[in-house]
Amino acid sequence: MRKKVIVIGAGIAGLASAIRLQHAGYNVEVIEKGKLPGGKMNRIEKDGYSFDLGPTLVMMPELYREVFELAGKDPDDYIPMQRLDPMYSVFFGNEKEDRYEISSDLTHLMETLETISDRDAQGFLTYIQKIYERFIVAKEHFLQRPFRHASDFYNPFMLRQAMKLRTLSSADKFIGKYVKNERLKHMLSFQTLYIGVSPYNGPSLYSIIPMIELLYGVWFLKGGMHTMAKALEKLFVELGGKITYQTEVEEILIKNGAARGVKLSDQIIHSDYVMCNADFPHAMKNLVKDQKAKGKKYTDEKIDRMKYSCSCFLMYLGMDKKYDQVDTIHNFFFSEHLKENIDQIFSGERIEHPSFYVYMGSKIEPSMAPEGKDGLYVLVPVSDLSTGDEKWDEETISYYRTKVLDTLKTIEGFENIENEIVSESYMTPVDFKEKLNAYNGACFGLRPNLMQSNHLRPQSKAKNCENLYFTGSSTHPGAGVPIVLLSAKIAADELMLDDGTLGSALTEGGA
Repeated sequence: MRKKVIVIGAGIAGLASAIRLQHAGYNVEVIEKGKLPGGKMNRIEKDGYSFDLGPTLVMMPELYREVFELAGKDPDDYIPMQRLDPMYSVFFGNEKEDRYEISSDLTHLMETLETISDRDAQGFLTYIQKIYERFIVAKEHFLQRPFRHASDFYNPFMLRQAMKLRTLSSADKFIGKYVKNERLKHMLSFQTLYIGVSPYNGPSLYSIIPMIELLYGVWFLKGGMHTMAKALEKLFVELGGKITYQTEVEEILIKNGAARGVKLSDQIIHSDYVMCNADFPHAMKNLVKDQKAKGKKYTDEKIDRMKYSCSCFLMYLGMDKKYDQVDTIHNFFFSEHLKENIDQIFSGERIEHPSFYVYMGSKIEPSMAPEGKDGLYVLVPVSDLSTGDEKWDEETISYYRTKVLDTLKTIEGFENIENEIVSESYMTPVDFKEKLNAYNGACFGLRPNLMQSNHLRPQSKAKNCENLYFTGSSTHPGAGVPIVLLSAKIAADELMLDDGTLGSALTEGGA
């Protein structure tokens, strides 16, 4: 008889781990509190406009494709993609010389950098070479493996590899060794916000994120990012898996030191294993009620004291026109006070000059807006609920809405933007907490600082409970869609390792 696995949550990592386990021969059931798959990779539909709820930018497409290839499927049949060139535009003001289109084609990119300065273009190449060396070390020795035991990290070989990562300086300081122009430094460091950490105090290793963009490109999923979630759901069901929606898990059942299933509002479902894709801090505080299973490291008090990523305020605007003056679907608008802006995010102050991101998927995906119109997805990085002083009432929403629109009004084509809005909705940190169980409303989970990374981050295998595994952005290796897909692989492998089936799954072309 096949062993049963309950997966809590149909987020990307939950679905990807469920597919791996179903393919390996387990009987897998996913239980999801929402109506749709994807978790933060959900969709908002209103007044004929469709918006990706959270993630919008595809990097490292090979990791998206891997889970389909594992199951013997052609990824192009499920997640058709196209490469974007230029990848995005960056705005530092409203004049033509304040706007840069960033390409991953090295020839075009160097032409752009040389308009800034030859010296900084040369420095950029040095930065790429230096960070690429560290990227290879991280990829081979840290990102794709678990740290089940302390000795998995604290051994001579791994300590030598860790020294090669040189993580003690910040991304901004590391890039500043080679690039002096402030605008170019901003363009090469802001991407740490993709995983919810400041470029001014987050580990310098995270400057691999812009390197990945610039060397490997940015892609667009036909239909928007929710296509990935629907495709994973489709593949899982094709493999024989079961998904139950609009059902919330109240507790992970633990007996004699091992997970034995889950408790719902109206029933108990027994299983041999539990894979939890709910946000790790939320799960440990609310779903794991057995004190021994929490262990000394993840008591309720210690969960509250952990450091959390920033959050986001999101505006989903249905517009009454197309914005043809801007060609790129990804657009970043930087405040001239960027460091002050980012410092305020992580100190919890109200942001005086917010920077923000505008995504217009409807430019290349007609299904995302009515004919002749665009939808604008606007993301403003803000403090998480444990850090910030904001109440996220109508006054706070109005404050940030006004700041965004006042900036956009200075950009050609957006001068009359406030009068062109015909549909409007929002997501605040409170919504991320209440609707998606993101602890403290932190969109990216636990902050990936040095004390919460690699072996010090929550691992896939529960430390103090057998048959219980975790996956998602708050677990190792961290946040970001490609990285949580690696988390799903690690978690599935850890379960199969304990069950003694990992070798047979590999032999059969599995995980």
